[in-house]
Amino acid sequence: MSDDAALVTWLHQLTDEQLVQLVRLRPDLASPPPGSLAALASRALSRQSVRAASDNLDFLTLAVLDALLVARAEVTGVPLSDVLALVDGRATELQVRATLDRLRDLALVWGDGELHLAAETRFGLPWVVGQVISEQTPDSFDEARAALEIADGREMELLQALIAGSPIGRTRDAAPDAPPDRPVRRLLSAGLLQRIDDETVLLPRSVAQLLRGEEPDRLQPPITKTTTSTKPEADAAAAGAALDLLREVGLLLDELGVNPAPQLRSGGLGVREVKRLTKATGIDDTRMGLLLEVLAAAELIALGEPDIQTDNDGWHWAPTVQADRFVELSAASRWLRLMTAWLMLAARPDLIGKRTSEDKPIAALSDSLRSTAAPYDRKLLLEILGELDPGHGLQPEEASRVMRWRRPRWGTRLGVEPVTALLLEATTLGVIGRGALPTPVRVFLDSAGNELATLAAMEKALPAPIDHFLVQADLTVVAPGPLTRELELDLSAVADLESAGAASVFRVSEGSIRRSLDSGRTATGLHSFFSSRSKTPVPQSLTYLIDDVARRHGQLRAGVATSFLRCDDIALLTQVMSSHLAEDLGLRLLAPTVAVSLAPLAELVAGLRSAGFAPAAEDATGTIVELRAHRARVTPQPHRMGWTPPVLSEPAAAAVIKAIRAVGDRDSGVRIELSHAVALLQQSAKAQTSVLIGYVDPAGVASSRVVNPISVRGGQLSAFDTAAGRIRDFAIHRITAVSPPS
Repeated sequence: MSDDAALVTWLHQLTDEQLVQLVRLRPDLASPPPGSLAALASRALSRQSVRAASDNLDFLTLAVLDALLVARAEVTGVPLSDVLALVDGRATELQVRATLDRLRDLALVWGDGELHLAAETRFGLPWVVGQVISEQTPDSFDEARAALEIADGREMELLQALIAGSPIGRTRDAAPDAPPDRPVRRLLSAGLLQRIDDETVLLPRSVAQLLRGEEPDRLQPPITKTTTSTKPEADAAAAGAALDLLREVGLLLDELGVNPAPQLRSGGLGVREVKRLTKATGIDDTRMGLLLEVLAAAELIALGEPDIQTDNDGWHWAPTVQADRFVELSAASRWLRLMTAWLMLAARPDLIGKRTSEDKPIAALSDSLRSTAAPYDRKLLLEILGELDPGHGLQPEEASRVMRWRRPRWGTRLGVEPVTALLLEATTLGVIGRGALPTPVRVFLDSAGNELATLAAMEKALPAPIDHFLVQADLTVVAPGPLTRELELDLSAVADLESAGAASVFRVSEGSIRRSLDSGRTATGLHSFFSSRSKTPVPQSLTYLIDDVARRHGQLRAGVATSFLRCDDIALLTQVMSSHLAEDLGLRLLAPTVAVSLAPLAELVAGLRSAGFAPAAEDATGTIVELRAHRARVTPQPHRMGWTPPVLSEPAAAAVIKAIRAVGDRDSGVRIELSHAVALLQQSAKAQTSVLIGYVDPAGVASSRVVNPISVRGGQLSAFDTAAGRIRDFAIHRITAVSPPS
C-alpha cells in the first residue's frame, strides 16, 4: 500500500476533533481547503508541507524521526522496540512515546502497532539521516574533543573548509587504499570525518558543533544557568525602559514631522540622514535603527509624499496621521502598540550597518533587512523566558543553546550574536527587564495577546503620573516621576528638556519663555502655572525672568503686507531700520511707527529674532499668533507594515473538516482514490503515454487536460501539457480523475 493510501486509511479512523487539531497544527493543509481526506493526505505528504511541519520540532522529536528513517519506517512499518533500541537510553521510553504522539498529531507518523513515516521526512532533517541517532553519542563527543586537540594545522584547515560550506566533501583520499599519512585518512581514523564512499566524506554534526565552539546537542533538553532578580525589580526595569522608549519615540516623530527624511534611490535611509536624526533627537545610534523599524511596522511613520515642502525631491519617511492619535493614548497603550509591532516586525534591525554579499552597507528601513523568520525567533525567545520563574532570565549563550535545541532547523540564525541582538531589542522595548520577562509581558503571553489584561498589568507596572514638579533656584525644573500628559505638554511649552529618566530635568530660559509667549500665553498665566504646580517656592530669579521677557516681548508687531512691522517705540523701530536687516528683509518705513517688508511673515519674525530682537507675530485683528511649522504627514505604504504568521482558528479548522466530511459522504464514489490516481500516472509516465486528467486549480476552476506524465513525486505531477505546449507541475491532490484520452 502506498504512503497516500495508508495515510488516508489512518485519517479515516480519526475523530473530527483530531482532524481539526491536525489542520490547526499544520495550517498550510487547509489553504486552500482540500476537497477530500485523500487530498488532505497527499498535501500532508508533500515535501514542502513536511518541511514546514518540521520547522517547529525540537531536537528530540527530530532525533526520533532520524531513528525511524534509519529503521526504514518510510518503507515498511517498524515496531516501537526498534526505535527504542536506536535511542539506546538517551531518552526515556515515556519521552519517546510522547514524541511519537506529537508526530501522530502532525500526521508525520501514523500507526500504533507498527509505525509508518512520510517518505519526504528525510528532507525535514537539518542533518544527514543517521548523523544524530547513530553517531552522536556521549562517548563520541568526548572522543571528538580529544581528537581535535591533537589535530595538526592541515587537518584543521580541511575541517574548517567543510564548516564554511557543505559538510559533504569530495576527495580521492577517502578510498581504503589511499596513503594513510594523508590528512583525510588521518581524520577518518580519528573519527573526525565519516567515509561515505571511495570519493566522499562527511563531517559529523558533533564535530562541526565543537569546531564552532558550541556544546554538542543531546537528546535531553539542555540544563541552563539562569540570571536571578526579583519580580518587582524586573517590572521596574522594564517600566523604566518603556518610559525611555516612549520619550524617544515622541522626539523622533516630532523631528520627522518637521524634517521628513528622504529615501535613498536604492531604498531605506542613508547613513548621513540617520546621523542627522541622531543629532537632532539625542537618541543613541544603536537604538535609532530599531526605533525606525518599529515605528514603520506600527504604521506611525511611512514612505510617501509629505504634505509640506522639502529640500529634496522624491519620497520621504514622515509620520502618518495615526501618529497624531498615538500621542494622545496612555503610556501603557502606546507601549503595547510598539511592543506588538516589534513582535510582528518582519525585519532584523541588528543588520543595519553591516554588509551585504555584494559588500554594500545595509541601510535602515531597507528591504535588505526583511526577514519573515524574525517574528518566529522573537516569539520563541519570549516563550522560553516565559517558562522560567518570575525574575529569572538567560544570558545570550544560554538562550542561544536552548533556542537551537528547541528549533534545530533554525540553528543557523540562532547563534549567540543574533540572539544577543534579540535580547537587546527586547530590553530596549521594555519587553525584558534585568534579563527577565516583566509581569505585563507574561500576562500578554498567558492570555494569548489579550489587550485589556496586558494594559491593566502595564498600568500597574508603570509609575503613576504626577501633577507637580520642583522648581530650583538655578531655573531648572525637576519632575520626580512621569508627568501627566497635560502637565508634560504645558511644561514642555515653557521649558526645555535637559535630561530624561525616572526623574526628568527641564530648564527655563529666555528663549523657552519667549516661545511660550509666542504661543499666546501671558506673563500672568506663567506665574500662575509655576506657583500652582511647583511643590517648592518659585524662586525670584524665575519671576524676574518671566517679567523681563514679557516686558520686551511684542514691542515689535509683525503682520502681513506681505508683512509689516509696527512699534510704539520710535527709537526701537529706527534701530531696526538702521541695521542690515532692513535691506535683507526688504523693509521700508511708512510712518515713524510702521514699516512694511517684502519678506513673508515667518521669515520676517525669524530674521528679527536672529538679530536679537523679540518680535511677536499677529494676525489681521492684532491677535498674537504662533508661527509653528506645519507637521508633515504621509499615507502608509503596505510593504513596510508588520507581518503576522498564519494562524487557523478552531472554528475555521472545524469548518474545513466539516466540508471534507460532507463531500466524502455525498459523492465518495465519484472522486478517484488518490493512490489509484498515482498508480495510473506512474504507469503512464513509464509507458510514455497520454492521459486525460480532471484538475481543479487554486481558484477552484475545474478543467480537463490531456497531458504526458513525466514524473510523480513529492505530491506533484510533472507532465507535458499538450494544450499549453510546455511542461507544467500539477498538485496531485487537485487531480479529480485520470483516464486514457478519448
